Amino acid sequence: MAADSSGHRSLFGEILDWMLAPLLVIWPISVALTWLVAQGIANKPYDRELDEMARTLGLQVVTEPAPGDAAARRGRSRYALAPEAAALLRADESDTVYYQVLGLRGELLSGDAQLPVPEVEPPIVPWEVNRRFDEVNNEAVRISYLWVVPEGMAGSDKMMLVQVAETLGKRSRLTNEIIKGVILPQFVILPLAVLLVWLALARGIAPLNDLQRRIRSRDSSDLSPIDEQRIPDEVAPLVQAINDLLGRLDQSIRSQKHFLADAAHQLKTPLAGLRTQAELAQREIDEGRSSPAELRRSLKQIAVSSQRAAHMVNQLLAMARAEDQEHAARRSEVNLAVLAIETVRDFVPRAMEKRLDLGYEGPEASQAGLRISGHPLLVRELIRNLVDNALLYTPSGGTVTVRVVEDPFGQVCVLQVEDSGPGIAESEREQIFQPFYRALGTNVDGSGLGLAIVREIVQQHEAEIAVDDTRARRQAESEGGGPGARFTVRFAAHPLPNAGS
Repeated sequence: MAADSSGHRSLFGEILDWMLAPLLVIWPISVALTWLVAQGIANKPYDRELDEMARTLGLQVVTEPAPGDAAARRGRSRYALAPEAAALLRADESDTVYYQVLGLRGELLSGDAQLPVPEVEPPIVPWEVNRRFDEVNNEAVRISYLWVVPEGMAGSDKMMLVQVAETLGKRSRLTNEIIKGVILPQFVILPLAVLLVWLALARGIAPLNDLQRRIRSRDSSDLSPIDEQRIPDEVAPLVQAINDLLGRLDQSIRSQKHFLADAAHQLKTPLAGLRTQAELAQREIDEGRSSPAELRRSLKQIAVSSQRAAHMVNQLLAMARAEDQEHAARRSEVNLAVLAIETVRDFVPRAMEKRLDLGYEGPEASQAGLRISGHPLLVRELIRNLVDNALLYTPSGGTVTVRVVEDPFGQVCVLQVEDSGPGIAESEREQIFQPFYRALGTNVDGSGLGLAIVREIVQQHEAEIAVDDTRARRQAESEGGGPGARFTVRFAAHPLPNAGS
């Protein structure tokens, strides 16, 4: 597999390897098969010629009665082959030809004694030509042989052996010619095939190179979708995924820009108030019209504006922490009841200042119970923002309750923060989690980031959040109060190791 210096795989090289590797493996196999086929082709015509010579020699066998015998079957065999015929038989310019005729008793009647006798494997079929490879004088030969029953001796179990052999010169040369005729053109075809494959691959990945050039030539601010009209079908899913990513990235950047614009606007108001109050106090001092009461009032306004600006900055920092993936990934087991109790305790002075009944319902801090897996600081921030939101919108004399409920089956831990305020209309229950959004009809001094931070932390912890009324709206109207709002957060529970049943 091809790879560059950085370790990246080359698609072009990998495809080329997978296409050429089988050729390199199959080519030696093709050569071996060609050699076997060429041998078979070369042997066939010469085998037929050798068989015909063996049959012709077999027809020259005759028998004559032995002296004193009446039956021909007891006669002795005789082989009559003219010297001219024997010379013609051996007349081969390319190979050496041998022949051999053995009598009924295995005696040599004619030919070459050095020809080996074949192993007899019954049943023996008279006049059936057989072939084998053997050696004569340390030279490989091809032999055709047959067993002959002489005329007049039908039924006898004695037979004569006729063998004709020749060396393999002609066969080897014909085999080599066939192999050359098949293999040599492949030395031209294979490089040509490799070149054509390389050109085809280069043409095939040209759209990928074009896609790469189009992406590289883009401006960093250009997040428009990539044109899918000029790409291969195989790459279309990848381009679609990139376009989807670009769309989400564009939406995220737009949201960030909108968030920064809103944050700048929100910070501008308290900072402008600080500047105005400071300039007013300075003018009064310069004109000699300042009194301790007026200075005290100006300083109080400056303190309120600075507190508002500090709160806004703290909320922005909390939002940044909530959106930090790496920060949120560092989790541990968190006792939700402990964090809820500590948060309620921190807000008691503020609740008393506003004459609100702030309470907690749920397991005590000393109870082991079920815990959640999360980041302690972020979970604490979530509870603080929910309680802060409830205290902001609940009128004086109202109630705010923080509740932790354990699932009896040990699957979830539920956090609830409910109040007796004006409640949240169903049409606004999704919008309230957007940064800097304030519900209609409310005149509350806040940053508008609290619930946005809550939603971000909920998503980081793979939890769920829901909003509903604390009590029925008809009942609230009849009793002269608001329906209240209840925020319910469901965390996946993680039982403590070694926790008892």
